[in-house]
Amino acid sequence: MKVAVIGAGAAGLMAAYAAAANGNDVTVFEKNEKCGKKIYITGKGRCNFTNDVSPDEFLQNVVNNARFLTGAIYSFSPKRCMEFFEDGGMNVKVERGNRAFPASDKASDVTRCLEKYCKNAGVKFIFDTEVQDIQILNSTVSGIITKNCVIPFEKVIVCTGGISYPSTGSTGDGYKFAEKCGHKTICPVPALCGLNLSGSYFKKMQGLTLKNVCLVADYRGKVIFSQLGEMLFTHFGISGPLVLSLSSIINRLNLKELKIHIDLKPALDNETLDKRILRDFSENYNKSLYNCLKNLLPVSMIDCVLEISGLNGEKKVNAVTRTERTALLTTIKNFDIIVTSLRDFSEAIVTSGGVDVKQINPKTMESKLVSGLYFCGEVLDVDAFTGGFNLQIAFSTGFAAGNSIKCPAV
Repeated sequence: MKVAVIGAGAAGLMAAYAAAANGNDVTVFEKNEKCGKKIYITGKGRCNFTNDVSPDEFLQNVVNNARFLTGAIYSFSPKRCMEFFEDGGMNVKVERGNRAFPASDKASDVTRCLEKYCKNAGVKFIFDTEVQDIQILNSTVSGIITKNCVIPFEKVIVCTGGISYPSTGSTGDGYKFAEKCGHKTICPVPALCGLNLSGSYFKKMQGLTLKNVCLVADYRGKVIFSQLGEMLFTHFGISGPLVLSLSSIINRLNLKELKIHIDLKPALDNETLDKRILRDFSENYNKSLYNCLKNLLPVSMIDCVLEISGLNGEKKVNAVTRTERTALLTTIKNFDIIVTSLRDFSEAIVTSGGVDVKQINPKTMESKLVSGLYFCGEVLDVDAFTGGFNLQIAFSTGFAAGNSIKCPAV
């Protein structure tokens, strides 16, 4: 059976291999000059390609449409994915947070391993070629259309990615294909990205990393995110692990109805923190409030905390009233920030949104509207937190599609 795969990224390479392993005649079309351009930049060039957890734990880290992914993740699980790469000659290591990497710390090893699998299975590659459209006849795939010609195919697997990091070739082509074929697409938004903040106070803290803090988001009176971890202040607002996760939770919400704060001392309840402040005051009785707080807060943050608390940093701690101390404590436990927008797609690690999964068969990734048409990876409305989960989704959905296409001769 003649199969076309559009896109030579993580999902496309896996789909191509799985389809070819079933005896099909597979050709991959890639607009770039080589495979895996986005793979090369993941994990800062190290490529965190999966997360070594059970399928159940994995699905808990999927933000949108985890249920849709259940079958694919169980069929091609993180464990199976790691074994796949090891069997292909790539040594694997697992680091903090169960994050799996190539032992070499080279993302190119992931791409090389996938290419090797594909070539050994007889997959053909056509680079520097953009697929412009998919040919449909009587609600059935009949081929693909490039700038120069129409090429007949019985199956077409769309693995074009989202629109994050457009420099890698992810420019939303798959959404156009889907919509032309009658599919609904969920409006794409940036995911796993930094957040722009209101005001300019954060610029005073630019470069400051906060560890072991709790970031909390409240939407319409309900806490939708509360997590301990690390974050940092930037020239535009905030970023870092906690913020990346938060961005994927709030990117489809009305940000004006969102309230976010940082608990700078989550290990201390109000009473314990008050005792700590009183102890610092007693030990620095004649010092200014600003100097006293150096033992409690990062120096670059003190002015902001004092300003929000409405306190004078030059005031001696022996003159600070109970009301003022309460205001200080409240700010430390509830350092409010106002998010105005998400950073754009050029900085987003993945795209949230895409082809509506209600119109896709979750076992095979085949369209329910067009026979022989498949969608895999980031082009689908599925996304997850950082930690190798999104690449595993690409591998699992790609495998599901390719493996479902059985060659009649086999």
